[in-house]
Amino acid sequence: MTAEAVSIDMRESSLPDWIFPPPEGFAAEDLDHIPDLPAHTELIDGSLVFVSPQASFHMRMVDLLVLALRRTVPADLRIRREMSVILAKDQRPEPDVCVIRADADRSPEQTFYRAQDVALVVEVVSPESRSRDRKRKPVLYAEAGIPHFWRVESDAGRPVVYVHELDPPTSTYVPTGIHHDRLKVTVPFDIELDLTEIDRL
Repeated sequence: MTAEAVSIDMRESSLPDWIFPPPEGFAAEDLDHIPDLPAHTELIDGSLVFVSPQASFHMRMVDLLVLALRRTVPADLRIRREMSVILAKDQRPEPDVCVIRADADRSPEQTFYRAQDVALVVEVVSPESRSRDRKRKPVLYAEAGIPHFWRVESDAGRPVVYVHELDPPTSTYVPTGIHHDRLKVTVPFDIELDLTEIDRL
């Protein structure tokens, strides 16, 4: 069977069309128009990235962050979970938590924010996303100019938060702290979080 015949056979199968990406890769806006796309699909470097089932640590950590950040967030900012952010034409990741400008909520139907609307992104690392969360996504967030990035890791089920701040001249993140039992920072606003609260969730 020729390669052309194999290609035709595959396209005539019951697989969805998005299994076959365009030659130039997908664009960020495509995610809003692809039918039956799995929930929480991300776009990294023009390729679709699918999410594995959520582990207990990941779910509880996201809950803890959202609850704690909402307690002290200033009036001009908002806390959002699992909303995608368009960073570039072919980059649309979905941070676990982000802090956005209040005026970035332009419509109840919107499905994404833009990098310039975001003050902080947080990624809670899962086994399947370890390389993306530690290496690729921080580069993309920094290049898009997002001022603050946190990476949360599990150390035997207890959270460790790695805090980074953008160095604008180099468009890279600089580590500013590693937090185990308590997270206390003054940017992007005053935040004090008891990380051991995860045990009560």
